Amino acid sequence: MKKHIAVLLCIVLVSIVCISCGGHEVTEIPATAEEEPVLLDKKVGVLMPTKTDERWEQDAKNIQKALEQAGYQVEVRFAENNPYVQAEQIEEMLRLEVDCLVIGLVDTEKIQEVLLKAKEQQIAVISYDRLLMDTEAVSYYATFDNKNIGVSMGTYIKEKENLEELRKTGEHRTIEFFMGSPDDNNAKLVYEGIMEILGEYLEDGTLVCNSGKIEFADTNILRWSRTLAEKNMDQILNQNYKKEKLDIACCANDTIAAGVLYSLERSGYSEEEWPLVTGQDAGIEAVKNIISGKQSMSVYKDTRVLADKCAMMVKAVLEGTMPEINYEEGYDNGSINVPTYLCTTVVVDKENYKEILIDGGYYTESQLE
Repeated sequence: MKKHIAVLLCIVLVSIVCISCGGHEVTEIPATAEEEPVLLDKKVGVLMPTKTDERWEQDAKNIQKALEQAGYQVEVRFAENNPYVQAEQIEEMLRLEVDCLVIGLVDTEKIQEVLLKAKEQQIAVISYDRLLMDTEAVSYYATFDNKNIGVSMGTYIKEKENLEELRKTGEHRTIEFFMGSPDDNNAKLVYEGIMEILGEYLEDGTLVCNSGKIEFADTNILRWSRTLAEKNMDQILNQNYKKEKLDIACCANDTIAAGVLYSLERSGYSEEEWPLVTGQDAGIEAVKNIISGKQSMSVYKDTRVLADKCAMMVKAVLEGTMPEINYEEGYDNGSINVPTYLCTTVVVDKENYKEILIDGGYYTESQLE
């Protein structure tokens, strides 16, 4: 009897629902925590220099996430610092009929021909962090203020080594330079920023470079190579610092700094003799070295912000609107002035890394243990 009553109640309830819906069938909508992005008929190719450098892998993930959340299809490739591989990957993207390319450059010269194909097919090209040189086939540029990165390094050295006081007393500090790759326009801008601050101290003898290698052409490290930086430092120490210790190793980024640190360790530098060592990118390994006292500082570039700005550029281009830029005159790449968005940077060292990197959510404490 109870079963019959229950069945009758169900029938009555279904009838009431159908009447209230005008006789139409009601489709149940499943509850979800987040709405799935609406897939758009647009495809973006993201090409980065290498996956072996944690910085570029993270950049690719950040850009991919932002664009996929916006509904775009994303293809990601890493060239492992091989310019010929990157050229082939761009060719592949053209075959996949992408609507926009985001390129973290390895070497502009090797991809000139395929960039022209992209331009002929009216595919927008966003230059990511490293500027595509000597080509009109670039639409926009998203990067950090690289000259200011160099200024930050130079200023840190000036203040920490009390160069103004040393100048007054006639004392000096020894310094060696390990700059970035000659095929990367950013490296030259970082060098210019460093010399804007330190040049006068090199001229008056407050800073002394025993190797004599001061010009960019004499100090650059191809592909920002850790191995090459280590080799160069070995040679410099063996030839120029037998009787005098090195006080400052001005390294253009953390990868180069890591190579320099290996060389210093093998050369037997004690904690008391350890030189000031600069860097750029604030990678996990570098921050751990900062905490341990091996590396003095790094210039922190929040790649989450850069990736977001780049993703916004892509969206604007694909929607036919003007992306946000904040450097009106643009960067001269030898062919055109490329409209640019510059992201800001900040110096991190042992005194402030927790506040900036951990409290800022870039790393967790466990990642830096």
